[in-house]
Amino acid sequence: VFSQDKSVYEAVENAFISIYMKSNPVESAKNLLNLAIDSNIGDLTALEFILGALISKGDITTGMLSALWDFFCFNISGTTAQQSRGALSVLCMAAKFSPQILSSHLQHIIDIGFGRWAAVEPLLARTACLALQRLSEEDRKKLLSTNGNHVFGILIGLICGSSLPDHIWYASADKAISALYAVHPTPEIVAVDLVKRLLKSAFPSVEGSDILTNPDLLINVQISKLSRYLFVIGRIAMNHLVYIESSVRKIQKERSRKGHIPVGENSTDGFLFLDLQDDSLSAEIGLAPSEDTLLDNLAGRTEKEIVSGDCAEKNLIGFCAPFLAMLCRNFSLMQKYPQLQASGMYALCCLMIVDAEFCEANLQLLFTVVENAKSETVRSNCTIALGDLAARFPNLLEPWTENMYARLQDHSVHVRKNAVLVLSHLILNDMMKVKGYINEMALRLQDEDDRISSLARLFFHELSKKGSNPIYNLLPDILGKLSCQNLDGDTFCNIMQFLMGSIKKDKQMESLVEKLCNRFSGVSADVRQWENISYCLSLLALTDRSMKTLMELFKTYEHVLSEATVVDHFRNIISKAKKFAKAEQKANMEEFELKINKHHEDRKEQTATEKNNVRRAHEQKMGGV
Repeated sequence: VFSQDKSVYEAVENAFISIYMKSNPVESAKNLLNLAIDSNIGDLTALEFILGALISKGDITTGMLSALWDFFCFNISGTTAQQSRGALSVLCMAAKFSPQILSSHLQHIIDIGFGRWAAVEPLLARTACLALQRLSEEDRKKLLSTNGNHVFGILIGLICGSSLPDHIWYASADKAISALYAVHPTPEIVAVDLVKRLLKSAFPSVEGSDILTNPDLLINVQISKLSRYLFVIGRIAMNHLVYIESSVRKIQKERSRKGHIPVGENSTDGFLFLDLQDDSLSAEIGLAPSEDTLLDNLAGRTEKEIVSGDCAEKNLIGFCAPFLAMLCRNFSLMQKYPQLQASGMYALCCLMIVDAEFCEANLQLLFTVVENAKSETVRSNCTIALGDLAARFPNLLEPWTENMYARLQDHSVHVRKNAVLVLSHLILNDMMKVKGYINEMALRLQDEDDRISSLARLFFHELSKKGSNPIYNLLPDILGKLSCQNLDGDTFCNIMQFLMGSIKKDKQMESLVEKLCNRFSGVSADVRQWENISYCLSLLALTDRSMKTLMELFKTYEHVLSEATVVDHFRNIISKAKKFAKAEQKANMEEFELKINKHHEDRKEQTATEKNNVRRAHEQKMGGV
């Protein structure tokens, strides 16, 4: 679906239409909702992408949308709560590209999504929260005027209530918090209330200030409630960061539309309050250009106040930060309660993403956990967080590059897969430089998990299309490092065959011949590396000029021609080159082949003589004793 090759994407889209889109709109709707029910996160992302393309082309008809609403509203006989949820999920996907799709059924979303059917299908409420996030600006205003308080009460109850089991609550609370930030006019006020409620729920008989400064009070805590509290802290921190950034974008957009709107400096309780009153005086005296800087400074200061702050009185999240860092360092407690460690590290990562100072202070802790935590869920989640941190604070993460690549060696398939995805995203988007650890990514080409090896192949394929093909410059280093590892022959050969296949330009091939030949001199006594280098040379489709370079550099590799495997690789090179050579060139190659064979025999004989001399000397020495 996400292929850059247009023909591949079109083939997938046509197959999707052929399989799932029928002439009967009810049948089509049922196919789509069943897809949404059975798909994992990756498949849902792909489904949403295809639906967006079909909507833009008008291939999702009004009849299909009506049928989806009928399934959601239980207007079709035999509809289950799960099918209702699946239908709303598809409608939410469509609303991402056309928000007005939700306009006519706002009340149904509230009544059904959060009503009695949500008790039958708990994930229905989560999907309804997503629908609230996808509302148009006009529909949000309509919701506020008609059902605002009712909806906010439902969302708060979803987050603070205890009716949902843990495996559903976390996903539902995540979407409920995002929905509050999407539709509430002052989400910071609701956020404060949520934090206080959940803190009180976890520690019902203790004052908040005592809780966060006295670790001994953890003895009496309800672990499940503390885990939920920490998760909410993390989600609020992340949502508030997005809220600040979106507020700034709105102001910039409004200023651009109206020509000028001055920015006030009022900032209260760590939240952004900007003056939008129209005043042309500053523009008239030439102060307008400096307001962009003022706006950026305000946004930066407000982001900082979420966690660390520079004001005398910290907000609730900032107040919790030291407690959270202390808790996550209590490794014995964390190992005893995996869910607490998962929530705690998730919250820690969220606060690190928000605040540079907090990030720097806790990087060592994060890498200790990502390397040593027993829970693969914790290691996997922390690996994903490292990608976000590297994108947001590249200078802070740069010294830890080797540790990030080390996640590719984790024994968990999930961790390795996430590591490949994270590093691929960072490198291909120029957020991380390809350093001397890329051989670890190359090893994933032969990962035992097919999904991981496919992702690694995709990474190197995309990397080869950047600039003048970075793989060309990386190959010698990859070759050297893979040769130093204890790989079986097939693994090494398969990796290098794939990578060498990306070298298409004649000039790069010629230069690579020279680089590889010169490596023979640097590994004068390493037979394994001789074999590996000569194998890589045999993979290149050498031009006449490349063959000439190979012949001219004979002195760099003549000392390795005692090895039969090495000579076989050179014979293979010559054999391939002779197939397309002209008569004169073929004669030169045959002469070169004779030279190779002669040196092989001479070196073999010389090596055998040297071994015999050593053996005799040893026997004489032992005889003397």
